[in-house]
Amino acid sequence: MIRINQIKLPADCGDEEQALQKKAAKLLRVEASAILSLSIFRKSIDARKKPDIFMVYTVDVKVADEQKTVKKSGLKNGQIQLVTQKPYAFPTTGKNLSGDRPVIVGTGPAGLFCGYMLAKAGFRPVLLERGQEVHKRLADVERFWTKGELDPSSNVQFGEGGAGTFSDGKLTTTVKDPDGRMREVLHIFVEAGAPKEILYDAKPHLGTDILTDVVVNLRKKIEDFGGEVRFASQVTKLLVEDGRIVGVEVNGAALMSPAVVLAIGHSARDTFQMLSGLSVPMEAKAFAVGLRMEHPREMIDRLQYGDAGMVLPAASYKVTAKTASGRGVYSFCMCPGGYVVNASSEPGRTAVNGMSYSGRDGANSNSAMIVTISPEDYGADGPLSGIAFQRKLEERAFGIGRGAVPVERYGDFRRAVCGAEGGETLQEGRLAARYPDFSPAIKGAWQFAPVHDILPDFLNRALVDGIDQIGQKMPGFNDGDAFLSGVESRTSSPVRILRDKTGQSAVRGLFPCGEGAGYAGGITSAAMDGILIAEKVAFACGNVVR
Repeated sequence: MIRINQIKLPADCGDEEQALQKKAAKLLRVEASAILSLSIFRKSIDARKKPDIFMVYTVDVKVADEQKTVKKSGLKNGQIQLVTQKPYAFPTTGKNLSGDRPVIVGTGPAGLFCGYMLAKAGFRPVLLERGQEVHKRLADVERFWTKGELDPSSNVQFGEGGAGTFSDGKLTTTVKDPDGRMREVLHIFVEAGAPKEILYDAKPHLGTDILTDVVVNLRKKIEDFGGEVRFASQVTKLLVEDGRIVGVEVNGAALMSPAVVLAIGHSARDTFQMLSGLSVPMEAKAFAVGLRMEHPREMIDRLQYGDAGMVLPAASYKVTAKTASGRGVYSFCMCPGGYVVNASSEPGRTAVNGMSYSGRDGANSNSAMIVTISPEDYGADGPLSGIAFQRKLEERAFGIGRGAVPVERYGDFRRAVCGAEGGETLQEGRLAARYPDFSPAIKGAWQFAPVHDILPDFLNRALVDGIDQIGQKMPGFNDGDAFLSGVESRTSSPVRILRDKTGQSAVRGLFPCGEGAGYAGGITSAAMDGILIAEKVAFACGNVVR
């Protein structure tokens, strides 16, 4: 197969397939009819010369004599290469020799993909989820957003699909993938109903509306392969004998198994507490906290695309800044045309997240603006000190918003934090003049409140410093009428459950997995870790082709 990189086409080129066929033939110096097949490997938007917008492609082409064609083309500098794609292969015989059924705790991406791979390989895993199946969960979440009635077991954090179900559904990751697990994750998503474009989009995403159907289809595939998924089934205890797992306690009843995968997600605080009581080795880890920031989608589109004069996807951004104090401020989980959502999971505490539907056609675009913090910032010691820090912030957010999501204009936030310092940096009132209908787009009740009272002063000042720096590069980003809401405290797990090269804890047979265990940071990386741990479970059962 011949791979051609850096094919540029105008964004309004018309028939994409025909234009790519013609361009590839020209580059290869062959007739278009000589191309037996062409598939897109990667596609991205180049808006650096706006308003002239280009689509940039990497394509895979098949011709009769590929080596001769590559030599004849004369293309250099890595624009063309011969490639052989090796598909991912789960390393088992497909037979569960022991007959024991692994137990997987959690049905977020890590748990679902671990369960999918083990079920497909014949291990008949049992997946346990404290929350509800996704359509009942949708109803529970909607009731919380409209009536304020929180179900601590079925909410934005807990239930089928995990926290990622109520997000933008980004499928990007910076994790290196020499074994092809990432491509396998995307292919499995497509088989479960995701659009095939995620296989080649540079920034693939699904959106909540598509994710809800995809996770149901994944569950059905697990069941078709012989696995079992149980909802409203919370693990309250690990059963350990002589330093080894023998089972779990679920809703007060024992379920025996020598292999337990903990794919519990970053918000399973009661489970972390239970593990601490059993002396399962854990450590506090760095994570990030901050606030959600909203701008009109039209404004972000213009900043990124200029006056392109054509229909383009809602624009995204990824911004970073380094503050005078040395702390990094950066955007996280940016949601083009999306919503801020009340993502709380505990009574008396408020946490927010961002969410988009697949169309990304909401009036606002938002992102978390966050600052990395380390265990030295938590004000306490121990593996659960980060959780205690999160809870304090969430309690403040709940208090100042009186249960609703607290919102503050950036201008008011900045004045409260900095007073008159550097007032000339602030761009005041332009959004209100240009976008008179601009208002918070929030799922759940919200009200204006002193958001500046949530975070410690050193974090507030870091955010102001970072946002103002970004405003110099993206005019209007630090406008005084942009909205801030909080608190964004669930960016990743504040805990790492230690595991060795076999994937196991010091408690043998216990396999920490995914984002909650501290080994992933999003849907794709969590799913990849789920596949990795499925391999480790299979190996531990002695059922691996060596």
